This record gives sequence, C-alpha cells and structure tokens, in this order.
Amino acid sequence: MVVETPDQAELRTTLRRLREAGVDGSVIRIDTLCGRLAVPTTYRLSRFMTDPAQ
Repeated sequence: MVVETPDQAELRTTLRRLREAGVDGSVIRIDTLCGRLAVPTTYRLSRFMTDPAQ
C-alpha cells in the first residue's frame, strides 16, 4: 500500500507523483472504501510488486 487517506486531493497528488516518477499505471490500484454516517469514505492507493522483498 502506498497511501490510505480520506482526502481525495491527496490521493490524486500521490498518483500524479507516481506517474511523474515513471511508475507504470498498470501496476497501480485504487480502492474506494465506502463510508457511512460514522465512518468517512477512504481512498487506498496500492502498487503491485512482483517481489515484495525488494
């Protein structure tokens, strides 16, 4: 996981920085964890890694 935030602008900024750094868009995953009245919506940005030890 790269970032988890309730702030959509932060998610977009992080995504833009990854793309500018040359990260292939096909390895990026964005999940939206839908909130309810007591829990806000959260956005999770993760990156697939073939070898997590690296």
